[in-house]
Amino acid sequence: MKVTVTKKQGSSPLPITTEFIKLEAAMKLAQAVTGGMAKTVIQEGQVEVNGETCTMRGKKLYPGDSFTFQGEIFTIVSHGA
Repeated sequence: MKVTVTKKQGSSPLPITTEFIKLEAAMKLAQAVTGGMAKTVIQEGQVEVNGETCTMRGKKLYPGDSFTFQGEIFTIVSHGA
């Protein structure tokens, strides 16, 4: 199963080939943050998952889930394999 992370408002999809992706990895893949910055912003409560503040950087995101950081929304979508 392929999963794609897309940023709403016309960004390009970022394909991955797993069933889920961890929040920290999704943020890096979407280029919302760099390296160790993901850990910090998640732990500081600056990220929302499905509309709720999330401080677990290992949170698993599945197709249909979304995360918001600095006003930008990224949605996990599934691609049929």
